[in-house]
Amino acid sequence: MDRASGSTKGFCRESAQLRVAYVGPHFGEEPPLTGTRGSGTVFFTGCSLRCSFCQNYQISREGSGETMDPGELLARVETMILKDGVHNVNFVTPDHFFPYAFHLISGLRKRGHDLPMVFNLSGYQSVASIKLAHAFTDIYLPDFKYADRDLAARLSQCRDYPDVALAAIGEMIGRKGFLHSLENQDSPATTGVLVRHLILPGYVENSLDALTTLFLEFGRSLPLSIMSQYCPVLHQDDENLNRLVTKDEFDLVYAHALDLGFEHLFIQVPGAFEGADSDRAPFVPDFRRDRPFLPSRHD
Repeated sequence: MDRASGSTKGFCRESAQLRVAYVGPHFGEEPPLTGTRGSGTVFFTGCSLRCSFCQNYQISREGSGETMDPGELLARVETMILKDGVHNVNFVTPDHFFPYAFHLISGLRKRGHDLPMVFNLSGYQSVASIKLAHAFTDIYLPDFKYADRDLAARLSQCRDYPDVALAAIGEMIGRKGFLHSLENQDSPATTGVLVRHLILPGYVENSLDALTTLFLEFGRSLPLSIMSQYCPVLHQDDENLNRLVTKDEFDLVYAHALDLGFEHLFIQVPGAFEGADSDRAPFVPDFRRDRPFLPSRHD
């Protein structure tokens, strides 16, 4: 659909008008991204997928965010860089607003800001779009959500997800390689690819197959983040998705990753934040607040 014509909205639920939900430092990414001063996130409103269980549903489904012109966004990101000293600029779900992201990065570089630019993606991007992004990107954080095509169709409306995502991730790795700074996690990363996989409750087999697929495609040196942070933020027709991931489910997936021999793993252990003094799950943002995220940590 041609969104450039004006107010027409695409599958992402957005028109050609730039909309942004949050600009600010975030401390919940993997250690090479977060460092000590945080990752400078820019959360765009909308998404190119329709995941029924989306943890960021306020921006992907409900349209939370404000309209900005490119100059205003540039000013806000530059203020974040200068004020907070973030280690990178992290564009979250930017693909439906790639031209704006490219324009912003060009503007930052012209102003002398040479910190790494991170594209935080669903994995469901075309190779052609990733090729366009290479000149503006230093680090890619793609998901690999599904090996199961039926599950991808049912939960995210994209049966071809495994094939599309593998091709996109292959293109990213071919240009940027694996994430740097893995030997010293206290040193923020500057370039490369880190792949993420979210365990879905009741669907351990999908996770096992996803890890096997990644191993066969990219080898044991692929940096991999196994996430157990799933939280049922909206009621799901699938009862499996109305609960958290169990420790047994996590242990099965983690053991499989170790059996495959992955050398660079980041993990979230279920229950690590139980009893936190908050009314929110630690990894679920609330974009109605000035600071959407609770403090969080990856092992």
